[in-house]
Amino acid sequence: MTAPLANMINALTLIACGVWGYWAGDFKSLTALIPVVFGVALLACQSGVKAENKVVAHIAVLLTLVILVALFMPLSSALGSGDAARILRSLLMVATGVLVLVFFIKSFIDARRARQGG
Repeated sequence: MTAPLANMINALTLIACGVWGYWAGDFKSLTALIPVVFGVALLACQSGVKAENKVVAHIAVLLTLVILVALFMPLSSALGSGDAARILRSLLMVATGVLVLVFFIKSFIDARRARQGG
């Protein structure tokens, strides 16, 4: 898997789980749409990530880190609630966030090695 593909999967997961969480909630809380906003922003970065634009890739990593850190509170809340669908949504978003970070770091290391000729 490549960093652009992992970024796309993460963005689509954030959008899908955010919309799912919004519609599944009893009160239609707008905070459920925060992952959707981040997913759309990551999709906006997709062409730059695919073109290996260093600045855009770093912006995508920063956005991913921010949403990943922000998802730990909802994840702990979901685990305490016992709601299986809520737990699944939270775990999916965290898992794809971690996955994309691994592939971004790998791509950054590979790019540095290629520049250094080693």
